[in-house]
Amino acid sequence: MTIIAAADGSALGNPGPAGWAWYIDDDRWHAGGWAHGTNNMGELKAVLDLLEATADVREPLKVLCDSQYVINSITKWMPGWKKKGWKKADGKPVGNVELMKALDTAMKGRDVSFEWVKGHAGHEMNEAADARANAAARAFQAGAPVDAGPGLGTHDPDPYDPAEEARDQDPDLLVALGAQEESLARGSTPEQEVLGMETHRLRHGLPAAQVHPGAVLIGADGRPVEPDRLDQGDADADIHVVDVLPLGRNAVLVSTHVVGGREGSAVTVHAALWAREDSRNELGDWLLRHHQVTAEA
Repeated sequence: MTIIAAADGSALGNPGPAGWAWYIDDDRWHAGGWAHGTNNMGELKAVLDLLEATADVREPLKVLCDSQYVINSITKWMPGWKKKGWKKADGKPVGNVELMKALDTAMKGRDVSFEWVKGHAGHEMNEAADARANAAARAFQAGAPVDAGPGLGTHDPDPYDPAEEARDQDPDLLVALGAQEESLARGSTPEQEVLGMETHRLRHGLPAAQVHPGAVLIGADGRPVEPDRLDQGDADADIHVVDVLPLGRNAVLVSTHVVGGREGSAVTVHAALWAREDSRNELGDWLLRHHQVTAEA
């Protein structure tokens, strides 16, 4: 029996906080996103994640998309792009090329068909995917956890359990693997984790234990700030995410506009650099390494 799934993307601002989702039914769907992305990125990632989730499923797959760009990219344009070294007819690089290459790999040997559906026209499955993609984008905008959904549910293959293998080998490794698996299950990324921590800091404050011993903290007046000044937040602040920029695998820079904060100005701009406690350990704790507040006139 053919598996029928809808895939969709959403971006607030385009580019801006972005989400993606695929939907088969209420028990089988998945969503995710980025702090900064485009609608096309979301559309492509939704299809890619669906292909990867169903890689070990034998049934044919039918993908419903409201994006002609996605359908044409995969079914018409991709062979020509590959021949030209992933360049378009005008010689310019193909947009979203890394996603395109991953889609090309994921399509190999698959029985997949695509059907265009009109977006925002009441198509039940398309609307379900769109709602979940939009919810993911809004979660990134708010610095809130994303509801990643159940995935493929009982159809998900589970051929290998690294935590089980490590059970009798290294207790510390077991704990680390468990934390990593939990993070992956939530669909979290370093950018999402840090954005959530920074938003929580702005609203509720930050304990000294989460401030790096060598942190540089600059207040709105341009003077150094002691770490204990960060232990209070503003629960009523209106927080606008400007950018979330990964700096390698173990550092993330978050820029925000805060309206109504306690910095003595109507609007303040916050630049916060978070880094792993152990820069060589991707499972280490995130600590605030640098923070600067600028008051807007």
